[in-house]
Amino acid sequence: MSNRKIILITGGTSGIGKETVRKLSFTEATVVFTARDAKKGESTKKEITEETGNNNIGYLLCDLASLTSIKECAREFQKRYNRLDVLINNAGVLPQERQESKDGIELNLAVNYLAPFLLTNLLLPLLKQCAPAQVVNVSSSLHAEGMINFEDLQSKKSFDKYKAYAQSKLALILFTKKLAKKLDGSGVTVNALHPGVVGTEMTMQNVRKMNPITAFIYKRTLITPAQGAETSVYLATSPDVAVVSGEYFVSKKISHASPLASDKAVAEKLWDISAKLVGL
Repeated sequence: MSNRKIILITGGTSGIGKETVRKLSFTEATVVFTARDAKKGESTKKEITEETGNNNIGYLLCDLASLTSIKECAREFQKRYNRLDVLINNAGVLPQERQESKDGIELNLAVNYLAPFLLTNLLLPLLKQCAPAQVVNVSSSLHAEGMINFEDLQSKKSFDKYKAYAQSKLALILFTKKLAKKLDGSGVTVNALHPGVVGTEMTMQNVRKMNPITAFIYKRTLITPAQGAETSVYLATSPDVAVVSGEYFVSKKISHASPLASDKAVAEKLWDISAKLVGL
C-alpha cells in the first residue's frame, strides 16, 4: 500500500460530512468515511468518485450509536489500511425527544461525544505511528450554552434537547483540550471547531417547528453544507495549523471556547466516566 495520506471521516453520506469527503477527495488522499447504511455508502462513494476522479474513496459501515459497531469499525479500518493521517469526528445528532443508543446511553451523549471519544482512543496507536497526524472534532457554538451536569449526565431526570446537545458539544471540546495535553510531543494534534449554522436536515427539523416569520429570517442566516465543511478541510490540510493543538476554531481561525471548556477538574472527571461508559 502506498504512503498517500489516509483520512477517515465519520458520517460521510450527508450534510457537512459528505461535503468534507467531497472536498478532501480533490486532494491526493485516500478518503474513507463511515456510513450507517451500505446502499447510501455505495452511492456516496460512486457519486464522489465520478465527480472528483479519485479512485481511492472507501467507506466502512458504522452505527455511531453502538459501541460494538464503533469497535468493529476501528478493527476493520486497521485491517484494511496501514496508516491514518487524519481522523475527522464529524457525525452528530440532535434528537427532538430523549432517545437512547443501542447501549442505553442518552443519544446526544452517545453519538456527539462518546463515539468520538471511543473511536479516537481506539485509533490513537495508528495516528501516533503516522505522526504528524491530526484529530479534528466537529463541535458547535452551542457548546457555550452547555454545562456538564454530573448529577444527571444522561438527562434522565429532565430532558431539554438543546441542553443535552450543548452538553455533548461542550464535552467534545473538554475531550479535545485534555487529549491535546496528553498527546503533547507525540506529533498528533487535536483541535475542535464550530462549522457555522448549516442548513442540514438536522437544522431544518428545528426550523420546521418555528413560526413562519422566525423560520424565514433564520433560514436566511444559514450557510450551505459546503461552507460548513471548510474549517474541517482547513484543519485537515493546511500547513499553517500543522502544529497547533488543543484549540477551538471558527471560520478557520482560533476562537474562544466557553471558559468551562478549559476546566481541568471537569475534564478529568468526565474522561474517567467516559472511559467506564465505553468500556476502555
